Amino acid sequence: MILRDRPSGFQLFFIIRGSILTRIWRVLLVNVVLATLVTWSDGDIYSRKITLTAIPFTLIGLPLAIFLGFRNTAAYDRYVEGRKLWGEIVLRSRNLARQCLSLIPAAATEGQLPPVGGGAATLADLRGRMVYRTIAYVHALRHQLRDTDAQADLRGLLRPVEWQQAARASRPAEYLMQQMGQDLRECLARRALDGCLAATIDGSLSALVSAAASCERIKGTPIPFSYSLMLHRTAYLYCFLLPFGLVDTTGFMTPFVVGIVAYTFFGLDALGDEIEEPFGNSPNDLALDAISRSAEISLRDALGEDHGLQPLQPVDFCLT
Repeated sequence: MILRDRPSGFQLFFIIRGSILTRIWRVLLVNVVLATLVTWSDGDIYSRKITLTAIPFTLIGLPLAIFLGFRNTAAYDRYVEGRKLWGEIVLRSRNLARQCLSLIPAAATEGQLPPVGGGAATLADLRGRMVYRTIAYVHALRHQLRDTDAQADLRGLLRPVEWQQAARASRPAEYLMQQMGQDLRECLARRALDGCLAATIDGSLSALVSAAASCERIKGTPIPFSYSLMLHRTAYLYCFLLPFGLVDTTGFMTPFVVGIVAYTFFGLDALGDEIEEPFGNSPNDLALDAISRSAEISLRDALGEDHGLQPLQPVDFCLT
């Protein structure tokens, strides 16, 4: 995610970091070179004049701009929904930590059953373990959405056996949530929680699962390829034929005009591709690393730890 103040009018023309120009400069250069050749030859190819008026470009350009705008709106809606879902994940993880630490007692009280099974964790250990699992869940979900390895981030948050099992799981985040459910069941078996309080905690667990499933829906359901392909083809044909329709009216300014139009259409097309998948690692994707770090800091603070973690800061205006 690019974070910077709005640049001045002069700076706008020289900013590269976060600009879509890095993705389209090659095709844009080819388009301008073609427009220059068409201008130099006055639209002649092998002594044959290619005559095109501005009418077909007007008829095609308007619907092309509308459909590009519609596609970018759909892509941006996916981006915004992804950010809302991760805001929900941070909110629910904080609520879950608060509920675990405030509703589950640190020690057994009179009339409660002993721990289930020999060598079971104390309630105090179980509370801390649930909070650590919540931190691990956030990191595991981030890696799952980015198709990266979560083992390094999970190693210090889980017990060795549990970490190995999570590493073998196809969906580590889902495995961790199953373990959270087992801990909640153990609290009920020890009578450390009554049913109403357990239902409250289970509601937070279900909300985290729901947010994760919605993120997976966004990741697994891209904008239909046929729709994007049609827009790609139309934009390319429009921009590469445009010099033949402008050379008779704009003359030597044809490459300049074509460059501006091509930058707009190619840029909108590439921008839709970039924000369509908000959970990636490109500069304009969501800053999941920073969001995960924020959640971890909040939960470690709730445990009263002196962790020394600091929120991530942008590097070269880019926050990952």
